[in-house]
Amino acid sequence: MRNAPLFLAVIAFAALFGSGCAGPEQKLGRGLSNTFEIVRMGEFRRSIEQSEVFDPGTGYTTGAIIGFDRSMARTGLGLYEVVTFPIPSYGPELTDYLAPKPVFPESYKPGRFGDRLFDTDTFTGFSGGDVVPFIPGSRFNVFDN
Repeated sequence: MRNAPLFLAVIAFAALFGSGCAGPEQKLGRGLSNTFEIVRMGEFRRSIEQSEVFDPGTGYTTGAIIGFDRSMARTGLGLYEVVTFPIPSYGPELTDYLAPKPVFPESYKPGRFGDRLFDTDTFTGFSGGDVVPFIPGSRFNVFDN
């Protein structure tokens, strides 16, 4: 009987975190997405593009520095959200500096993968969606309507 309170505490703790709350799941997903910003380089590419559009001639210098800073901030925020996902608050953090969702350059908006999982025209071999969305600069779409 000495182990009963400890056993009940472990069961209550497991029930608290395993009850299907959407908050921790969303925070963990957002954190993982932000953590991989350093690989995706969306903030970097967008900052270079926006710097060149609004102040021509400085895109590759100032834009690269701003993009690097924003990429590091998003990666750090992602690591913070991954580590603290079971702890409330579950809303997005630092929204005055970074957008809650990952950003892309204005010249490229990725779609979903063009494969049999998402497309219904699998028997004929033709389908829509991005061909290689994980390669930066890939803008080739099949049957983009």
